[in-house]
Amino acid sequence: MCWAIEQARRLGRWRRRVGRCGGPGRRAQWRASRRRCRFGQRREWGQRGQATVEAALALPLLLLLALLLLQPGILLHDRMVMADAAAQGARFQSTLPAGDPAVEDFVRRRLGAVPPQDLFHCHEGGCTWDIEATGGESSPEASVRIANQVRPLPLIDYGAGLLGLTNDAGNFEVEVSVTVPTQPAWAQGSSLGLDPSAWVAARDQ
Repeated sequence: MCWAIEQARRLGRWRRRVGRCGGPGRRAQWRASRRRCRFGQRREWGQRGQATVEAALALPLLLLLALLLLQPGILLHDRMVMADAAAQGARFQSTLPAGDPAVEDFVRRRLGAVPPQDLFHCHEGGCTWDIEATGGESSPEASVRIANQVRPLPLIDYGAGLLGLTNDAGNFEVEVSVTVPTQPAWAQGSSLGLDPSAWVAARDQ
């Protein structure tokens, strides 16, 4: 009697399981879907790992590319400011006697557009601006030369040093020079010469 009751209970449990799973065919489908789900999860985890490795390899290259684009921009900015300051200083020099210190002060004020950072203009050990003005109102031409030193960006300094693009201090050297005539061509060919006082005397006669 007890054995029959136990068999009936087992049969009831088996029927409930079959009804819940929808039969043997449904149970096989459920197991297959679980296998596909697990395979998809493993594939997704593999793709995530691959993306992480690719990002780790690409980030240093992107950083180096950004530095290669930024360094020429800094040098170009310095050269543009220096060229403008030299041009204005040369025109100012053409109206003054040779050796007037006002020209250098004038040029230094124009160079204030360059940020006071070593990546734009080195200040270690003293200012590296080298300003030279020649000529004057009594000479045919007036010129201004400006030289500057710029510290390379990280990683760029090693490559620039190997290529010989830096000086002994490991800095880039940027130099511009502008020359302008002090008088127009017709005035330079005059018998009065280029001395402004001779022109004033001729006018007063």
